[in-house]
Amino acid sequence: MGAGEIAKRLGLSRQRVQQLAERDDWPVPFDELAMGRVWRIEDIEEWIYAQRQMPQPEEPPPEE
Repeated sequence: MGAGEIAKRLGLSRQRVQQLAERDDWPVPFDELAMGRVWRIEDIEEWIYAQRQMPQPEEPPPEE
């Protein structure tokens, strides 16, 4: 998958995917083509699954 396909899968912009790709926990690219980096579908799906399993930070109660 390229950044465009990942963006569509996640409902994000390509630019946001490029930002995510700089994270330490993002999968290593499978290859780099003239169009840019590409990742294995399985690696991206595993990353998505792992992100959804992580507890989300609780929002502080609204101030009165």
